Amino acid sequence: MADRDPHGQALHAAEAACRQSGAWLTRSRRDVLALLPAAERPLTAYEILERLRPKDRAATAAGVYRSLEFLIAHRLAHRIESSKAFVACVFPEHAHPSQMLVCRRCGTAVETEDSRVVEAAESLGRRLGFALDRGALELTGLCSSCQG
Repeated sequence: MADRDPHGQALHAAEAACRQSGAWLTRSRRDVLALLPAAERPLTAYEILERLRPKDRAATAAGVYRSLEFLIAHRLAHRIESSKAFVACVFPEHAHPSQMLVCRRCGTAVETEDSRVVEAAESLGRRLGFALDRGALELTGLCSSCQG
């Protein structure tokens, strides 16, 4: 029988990835990670803190930021630079620069992966003499819901 809880599957996959790399998905990190895929849009660190507080009164902004740093370092989350918000990684099983489509009206972010985009960016960087960071590529516009 298939697992009907995609968020639970994501947490199990994150725990397995951490075990494989020798890292620990602590309770705090797990709690932060669990909020990201369940959110309707990317969350700022302070929005994450607000959502954690009912369950964990001792949660702090510093703790949330440390958890987010860990999750990003282990490819389990991404930071949306334009909004300083965070989303769960849709493709945690392999390393890749994140490619995000971000709605400028509602803030929805959709992660995608297209090797042609990465190759084009790297080619452009080489041609113009830039050593590109492994950062995110954000394309902004209007999502289908906001267009109508």
